[in-house]
Amino acid sequence: MPSRESYEIRKGEKSLVHKAKQEANQQDILVAALGMRISGPQKPPATIWQPLKLFAYSQLTSLVRKATLKDNSLPHKYEKVHNFKVHTFRGPHWCEYCANFMWGLKAQGVKCADCGLNVHKQCSTMVPRNCVPDLKHVKKVYSCELTTLVKAHNTKRPMVVDMCIQEIESRGLKSEGLYRISGFSDSVEDVKSAFDRDGEKTDISANAYEDINIITGALKLYLRDLPIPVISYDAYPRFIEVAKLEDPEKQQEAFREALELLPAAHSETLRYLMAHLKRVTLNEKDNLMNAENLGIVFGPTLLRAPNLDVMTALNDIRYQRQVVEFLIKNEDILF
Repeated sequence: MPSRESYEIRKGEKSLVHKAKQEANQQDILVAALGMRISGPQKPPATIWQPLKLFAYSQLTSLVRKATLKDNSLPHKYEKVHNFKVHTFRGPHWCEYCANFMWGLKAQGVKCADCGLNVHKQCSTMVPRNCVPDLKHVKKVYSCELTTLVKAHNTKRPMVVDMCIQEIESRGLKSEGLYRISGFSDSVEDVKSAFDRDGEKTDISANAYEDINIITGALKLYLRDLPIPVISYDAYPRFIEVAKLEDPEKQQEAFREALELLPAAHSETLRYLMAHLKRVTLNEKDNLMNAENLGIVFGPTLLRAPNLDVMTALNDIRYQRQVVEFLIKNEDILF
């Protein structure tokens, strides 16, 4: 029977072997990250080894992130550009695109405000348009850019749009003056605060808000607060041009082409909203809201003139109404 002393010796030998393997693995990390080999049986002193090890891990992280960026460069349904802002980093940082060191004491690079990606300013133009926002960076629902919100929550449409429309259709389609009559403003603000605070857990049922006009008001407020309207600024001029066409057939085809100019998340949100408003018009006998009335309500909400002078913006109001009215009436053909 082996003695306790021989057992302790064997245990110590195994520990030394395990430690040697760990050190070999650490050297392999340096080889992979830095392309260097530590010669000799002894590792560098701790004062040198620790910074080298941190640098190696950082380099590997950057290389992995860069590989992920390249893998994700395939087309996505909801493409989103990074929201880069100049940033001053504390401590050593490496570019997560090129994996090189970010030199300087301040403003060494840029950081995406939505997903946290850190890159050189010159690298930011080469990063694929595949930002996946992190919820720790996206802290609001209202006033959040539409594509950013749906990608952060991994949904097809903004939760406010889905939840409000579902609630309205469950108990409010026959309500007279639906969308035209405003809900109590303080209650609408309460709904806004609840969505910003609780997200999809927000209670907008009849138990919480008996007046359906509060829910319609919250939906309209959400759409008005979007930094980029549902019909985006880039597409706005084309939609106004199409509204001015007099030939119905040419107008329909032109609207179909104009819809293709919208970002995917905006297009899906508009489709869902128009289908809902079409159902509202089917209850016109009770709610007294036809496509023209809804166009008046939603025209300035869904289309906002990009930096136009006051007179031009005022002249566009009737065309904004006509755009929404046409989209509602032809929802089944256009989407």
